[in-house]
Amino acid sequence: MTDPVPDSQWTFLTNHSHVLLCLVREPGSTLRQVAERVGITERAVQRIVRELEQAGVLTRARQGRRNTYTVNPGFHLRHPLEAHRTVGHLLALLEEAEASLTARPT
Repeated sequence: MTDPVPDSQWTFLTNHSHVLLCLVREPGSTLRQVAERVGITERAVQRIVRELEQAGVLTRARQGRRNTYTVNPGFHLRHPLEAHRTVGHLLALLEEAEASLTARPT
C-alpha cells in the first residue's frame, strides 16, 4: 500500500469514517490512539464517537479500565446517495479493497 501524499488537503472519506474504521480494526484502542492514527485531536475523536453512539452506529462497553467499541453493521448510511447501503457494506468494501491491494504482486 502506498503512503498518502503528505501535502494533500482532502480525502475521500470523512473523519467519522476514519474513526469508525480504526475502532473496527482495533476495538480496544484508546481515543488518543485513534486521534493519532486519524490525524485529528483527541477531543474531535471524542465528539465523533459520541455522535456515532447517539446515532446508534457504535456501542461502547467498559472492560476493566478501558472501553471497547462494537459497530452496528446494519445501520444505514445517512446521505441520500448511499442510504440504501449500511455501515457493514461500507466496511466490507473498504476491507475488501485493502485485501485486494495487499494481495497484488508488486
